[in-house]
Amino acid sequence: MKKFVSVFCLIFFAAFTAKADKVDLSKIEDYLNNLKSLQAGFVQMASNGGTAEGKLYISKPSKIRMEYTSPEPLLIVGNGDYIIYYDKELDQITNIDYKDIPATVILTKQIKFDNENLKITDLYKDSGQTSITVETPKTPGVKPITLIFDNEPLRLKQWKVIDQQNIEVTISLFDVEQDADLSDSLFKFDKKPSGSGSKAKRK
Repeated sequence: MKKFVSVFCLIFFAAFTAKADKVDLSKIEDYLNNLKSLQAGFVQMASNGGTAEGKLYISKPSKIRMEYTSPEPLLIVGNGDYIIYYDKELDQITNIDYKDIPATVILTKQIKFDNENLKITDLYKDSGQTSITVETPKTPGVKPITLIFDNEPLRLKQWKVIDQQNIEVTISLFDVEQDADLSDSLFKFDKKPSGSGSKAKRK
């Protein structure tokens, strides 16, 4: 009898957890699908001890700008068609395909965790935050991305990826502003700093 009760409790708990996970994933889907734009400061930390910081701008779908201000002046700009990685110090430009970077998940217009295009391999939630690890089965060469959200209110606060050198890179956001109108000029490659063009216009 005790064994039966224990098995029943395990099954009930597993079913309850699966249902709770489904609810959490649905909330995250809704949050990301309703997010129009985001701007924030960021701090980047790598598992090899490297650190960097800068400004992040996202306009959905598919537009991104990351201005690294320290320690190296780097610029990443995606206009929806392709991504440019610009090393200001070397004056060197590299083109990157969207499908080759895990963070494309954040930029997608419509997100669905359906195990076909996006597969959740891990979900963890505590009283303060929720984290999910996402794989893209159709692009097996792209490594997973872990997204971390504040729970109340639900808001993206951090993501983690593994780079080509197998170094874990963590991007932490601060001073986050969502759904402001961002100038299209932010997402056009220009060797000059964004300057006043980075200012958001309130709706």
